Amino acid sequence: MAHPKRRQGKARTAKRRSHDKAKLPTIAVCPNCQAWHIYHTVCGECGYYRGKLAIEKATVS
Repeated sequence: MAHPKRRQGKARTAKRRSHDKAKLPTIAVCPNCQAWHIYHTVCGECGYYRGKLAIEKATVS
């Protein structure tokens, strides 16, 4: 097996890891109820996804 002859520098490690940061999820406005939700997921407020009812939400009365 190959072994490195020199220690890898902190700057080189940091350059490689610069793309590993966490990204914020893309959010969108629900066309049904105008609430914010994560893109490509069911709306948590009304249960609609792409204009169709995906999850039946319980109504409190």
